[in-house]
This record gives sequence, C-alpha cells and structure tokens, in this order.
Amino acid sequence: MGSMVLGCVTDFFTYETTKSVVVKSWSVGIINRIVQLLIITYFVGWVFIHEKAYQVTDTGIESSVMTKVKGFGYHNNHVMDVADYVLPSQGAGVFCIMTKLIITENQFQGRCPETGKGFKCTKDEDCHKHYGAILSNGVITGDCRKSAGGSHGMCEIEGWCPAENDSVVVTQMLDVSNFTIFIKNSIRFPLFNITRGNFPATMKSDEIKRCTYHPETNPFCPIFRVGDVLNYTGQNVSNLTDKGGEIGINIEWKCNLDLNIDYCVPKYSFTRLDEPFAKNAVSKGYNFRFAKYFKTENGTDFRTLHKAYAIRFDVMVTGNAGKFDTIPTLINLVAAFTSVGLGAVLCDLILLNFLKGAEQYKAKKFEEVSEAQIEASLAPSPGSPLSLKGGIKSSYDSGAISLATSDQQL
Repeated sequence: MGSMVLGCVTDFFTYETTKSVVVKSWSVGIINRIVQLLIITYFVGWVFIHEKAYQVTDTGIESSVMTKVKGFGYHNNHVMDVADYVLPSQGAGVFCIMTKLIITENQFQGRCPETGKGFKCTKDEDCHKHYGAILSNGVITGDCRKSAGGSHGMCEIEGWCPAENDSVVVTQMLDVSNFTIFIKNSIRFPLFNITRGNFPATMKSDEIKRCTYHPETNPFCPIFRVGDVLNYTGQNVSNLTDKGGEIGINIEWKCNLDLNIDYCVPKYSFTRLDEPFAKNAVSKGYNFRFAKYFKTENGTDFRTLHKAYAIRFDVMVTGNAGKFDTIPTLINLVAAFTSVGLGAVLCDLILLNFLKGAEQYKAKKFEEVSEAQIEASLAPSPGSPLSLKGGIKSSYDSGAISLATSDQQL
C-alpha cells in the first residue's frame, strides 16, 4: 500500500515535455515567419498603438452644455433680436433659430372656410369625405362655404378663425449667416475623476469676444459663426433658411491620460442630421407652430398664430478617456503570444496536406500504437523490443515514457 502511494506521489511530481520535429523547408519556414510577423504587427500596430489595449477606458462621460446666440436680422420689415428668433430661450444643448415666420393675426374661436387646396368643394357632400381629417386647420363641419354668386367654395371648419394660409410667400431672414453661437461645455470622466472645459481656463473674456472658431487657426474658440457651421456641413444657406433643417454639432473628447492633461482637448465636427429627408417632397426641412394669446376688453380670447421655419441645432457630446493599467496589458500580451502559435497550426496544415513528402512528415509527427502493442507491453517477453527495462516507467496520464535517473548514462 505504501509503495502505491509513493508511486502516485512520484508520478505526480514529474515533468513532461512535447516532442519537436524540425522541418528544414524554405517554403514552410518563410510562411511560418510571415504569419508570425503579420500577427505581431497586428497586435503591436493595431491593438496596442492604435486601440491602446494596454489602457483601462472610461466611456461614461458626464457632460453639461450651455448655449447663447447673438445677432440681429430683418424679417417682414422688423428688426429681430435673440428674444424673437431663438427657441427655447434657456440656452440648452438643443435650440432653434427661426429664419422665416408666417403670421396669422387676430384668430377667434368660430366657423370659417378652410384655406387648403384639398378642401375645395361645390356642394356639401364634397366636404363629408373630410370628416375627421387631421390635416385641416379645424374640425370639418360638412358645410361648403361659397362666396356670393360663386359656384365653388371651401369646406367649413370650426376652430380658430380665420384659418391659417401657409402658402403665402415670405422672404426668409438671410442675416442668420452672421449670427454667432457661444457653446460652453464641461465634461467629467468619473472613473478617473477628471474634469475639463471646451476652452482654456486662461482665455480672457476679451479674447473670447474677439475670436471665431476655425478648425485650423482657432480650434479652441467657443464662438461659432452660423454661416461657417452651415458651410462646414456643405449645405446651401438659402435653402436652409427657406425650409429649415437640423444641424448637429458634435464635441468629441478622446483623452489619453498617460500624456499631459493639457492634451485632453475637444474636437468639433458638423453634420446635417436630416440629410436623408433633404430631397423628400414630404416632411422636408424643419418647422413648427406656436401662438401668443390675448383677451379683448370683454374677456374674449384671441391669438396670433406663428408658423416658424427654423434651423435646429443639436449639440452632442461624445468621448472616452484611457489610462495605463496592468490587467488589460497582461490579458492582451497573453493573447498576442498565444496568437503567434497560429503560424505553427497553418504550417502543420500545409505540411500534412499539400507538400510533397506529407506522409513522411506524418510518420515523424504522429506515432500510432495498436491494441496488440499495448497488450504486449503489459506482458513483455525478455527479447521483445517493446519490453520496458527496469527503471523505466510509463506515465499513465499521458502515455509518455519517463526515464529514471539510474537509466541515464553518466
């Protein structure tokens, strides 16, 4: 019993190594080195240098955006200031600059004819098909309102009258190109407790008032000229001010915290967000309605309706920060060293299947053992070549042959 325990302990504390076959072939050797070089180049160039896989990354960026628009423009013989053309007025990251207004004044609750071309009629029955219509300016009553002596008329609605007529021609406010947008953005990477702002803390107020953003000459100025922003997106200013549109201003933060924190700076990019609909006949551009309400002396409500065409700006903040860490570095190093072994797998595939002399390589690489040989080894005869000499033991966990110290030549 003791000898069995001792034998198990001895077998456990042994070391086994694989048998290597050296193949002296130029073609296979070159393929092996090329594959290894490609794998090493990929891990060094892409994984470690480009993707910075040796860093731990924080993508949970926290951001705050404040905006302010300035400028004056002429529209319908009126001078428009910020309070007239910017909605909402709180200076949020999403805001609109109105470029054209269609105004319907003095609307009272009542009944009046519709103004849309699709609501023309000659008799009341022509209006019955419009019951429940949602594209009208009010609730369709089913009556056909005709002018005195006329044979054609318009379907009657109940709601705010007179009905809005948005087909009138209004000149857009082209002065919007000279308006400026001030963007104040602060961000924080909670994993590293790093906070940054989109313009240097050393920049003085008079410097900010004089500067205008330019991607090359002045990339950190927080003041953007609207005309420049539209030009960066490749859009026609006249078309945007006429029908409206949606412009995205993206502030991207990519910070390598292994370098000086001063290199953690924003990068701006601009795009037209509604580009897929720019050439559509339906839902083209951007517009919305709002009303201002009043009361007459006797307490009757009336309102002034505005249909506004506007350029909507969305300020979006994205980014991540990375810093060296031991754990991701070790994980990717292990992956790199393991992947280098793919060269040997590919070379074995070529040697065993495609090269001349594949059978000889198989004979050297693989050793086949039949059941008869196993039985003969368990009951050896003195002259059998499969017999094990004294002092030589077989390893039962892998089938390898281990040599005792006494069998080795001195």
